[in-house]
Amino acid sequence: MKHSNNFAARFITAFALIAAGALAAAPSIAGESLDRVKERGVLTVATESDWFPQAFINDDNELDGFDVDVAKEIARRMEVDIRFVTPEWDIIIAGNWGGRWDLSVGSMTPTKERGEVLDFPAIYYYAPAGFAVHEDSGAQTKADLNGKRIAACSGCTFEYYLQKDLTIDAEGVPPFTYDVTPGEIVSLRDPSTIFNDLRLGDGVRLDAMIDSLPTIRAAIANGYPLRVVGTPAFYEPLALAIDKGDAEFNAVLGEVIRLMHQDGTLSRLSNKWYEVDYTSSTN
Repeated sequence: MKHSNNFAARFITAFALIAAGALAAAPSIAGESLDRVKERGVLTVATESDWFPQAFINDDNELDGFDVDVAKEIARRMEVDIRFVTPEWDIIIAGNWGGRWDLSVGSMTPTKERGEVLDFPAIYYYAPAGFAVHEDSGAQTKADLNGKRIAACSGCTFEYYLQKDLTIDAEGVPPFTYDVTPGEIVSLRDPSTIFNDLRLGDGVRLDAMIDSLPTIRAAIANGYPLRVVGTPAFYEPLALAIDKGDAEFNAVLGEVIRLMHQDGTLSRLSNKWYEVDYTSSTN
């Protein structure tokens, strides 16, 4: 669906002003990514395909979820078509994409390490991270998880937390402490494998896991025999990501997200998928 002509004209004008300001501040940046999107009329977005409810394949064999809806809305406001790709997470966070995709909308935490190869145009929501165990587990508090076999996705903030090496530099993030010391960290590439391993039973393959609480709660609602233990481990700001070095594209995307916050679009999408407005770090 296209915007009205008046809306489109205002938005294109805003883009032009933003881009001009970005280029004035950084004249060496040519805006290659944004130029590519404009020329092709297509925004190519990298995201997950097996991480409900952020991004997953629905019953119609189509990508669906919160991140997918956010990406579609960004493309709609830029008045371009959208194409999704689903590379491995490790490839996305490595940067140097070489034009294979333009943007990552994948609930990425803007850590200092990732910031060496990626730029983060805007934070679009905040999600609590937490621990889960099988419903038959005797663990009642986070302290009960000390010394246990705990799983996390490899190369993600949850794994860094278990390693006690998590740095989140974004403004407005609540402070956190390392409340759990695992006996063994099980790093798995596919988040769904973690859930499926834990559902087999208490201690069968895992004693516990750490992941996004909205994802854990969605799994429980869909019949997984799990339960949450303790309060959230930390709150992570989740941002758009682009390959490093395109100030023009960075500014345009930042303005799109600012307007989506301002007009309530992100709150609506958060409530649709999570039944909670996660667009603020206080929720």
